[in-house]
Amino acid sequence: MKRHSDSALGIALSEAGISRRDFLGFCATLAAAYALPASSVGAIAAALEKAPRTAVIWLSFQECTGCTESLTRSHTPSIEGLILEQLSLDYHHTLQAASGEPAERARAESMRANAGKYLLVVDGSVPLGNPGYSTIAGVSNVDMLMETAKGAAAVIAVGTCAAYGGLPAAQPNPTGAVPVSHLIKDKPVINVPGCPPIPVVITGLLAHFLTFGTLPELDERGRPKIFYGESIHDRCYRRTFYDQGKFAESFDDEGARKGWCLFRLGCKGPVTYNACATTKWNNGVSFPIQSGHGCLGCSEPDFWDVGSFYKALSMPVTPVGKAAVGAAAAGVAVGAAVALANRAKKAAAKAVHQTVKVEDLEKKP
Repeated sequence: MKRHSDSALGIALSEAGISRRDFLGFCATLAAAYALPASSVGAIAAALEKAPRTAVIWLSFQECTGCTESLTRSHTPSIEGLILEQLSLDYHHTLQAASGEPAERARAESMRANAGKYLLVVDGSVPLGNPGYSTIAGVSNVDMLMETAKGAAAVIAVGTCAAYGGLPAAQPNPTGAVPVSHLIKDKPVINVPGCPPIPVVITGLLAHFLTFGTLPELDERGRPKIFYGESIHDRCYRRTFYDQGKFAESFDDEGARKGWCLFRLGCKGPVTYNACATTKWNNGVSFPIQSGHGCLGCSEPDFWDVGSFYKALSMPVTPVGKAAVGAAAAGVAVGAAVALANRAKKAAAKAVHQTVKVEDLEKKP
């Protein structure tokens, strides 16, 4: 585990042999994600190069370690991985070498040395039932969360379990699992849902913090709009087949072989907001729908309890009238109606969106 220091990210990138060209390419990707003009790339690069290391304390509660596994497989070695390394990861249950008292001393020392400045990352839900459901070093998850959150600059809830309760909170929720935001009310809680989240979404959020010194604009569920601002359905390359009323009826029929829409096979893309269709997985290789399986909706609340993964939604997005619902069998009418509803919804979201300007990048904290 790397300890906190004053070394800047630019030095770490240079020592790792990252070329200027590759680094600027990464900054261009960030600019595109933030909807910034190409002229902002230089300002982003300058801000990142000078960014000091930020202390991070990572707590894992009721979870499967999938979020950490996802992050550590962020097609390393990469600039994203180096940004993660540049953070001073002072405490992490899975990755730290220390255990027992030395580990807990490291957490306490980091909290004291970086009071008010460190980031608290949490994956896993928090049980409100018997403390014995999940304890660390004899301390209940609730107590450890509240103690560690006191001095944090912000709290990042990584994964659907931390963001919404996830699978531990599925009916009948025997441990009384709740999301982080249920308990933390006095400071920002940024939700990065997904089961698990896309690695680049996690590192992209951290890169935003290093660049701007602040956290990105959030939606009504506390998710970064730059990654969760549009539905998977709106970004999906199969969307055109949906609008044409061309649907696969089984996973091995002619429609499936031609790449037609998987909506009738239970795809939850229309009601799921995430960057899977554009950012993808494994260095942009693929995502579930591209691999032939419908979206499970894992970055939305209660995805485990909302019904069959293989049963089509009765209505993909917001209701658009009885006429569209009645035409569901025809496919084309529903596609056109939902497309109009989605466009209106997207236009409304863009109307209230505040674009970050290049000047904002150059402001000193």
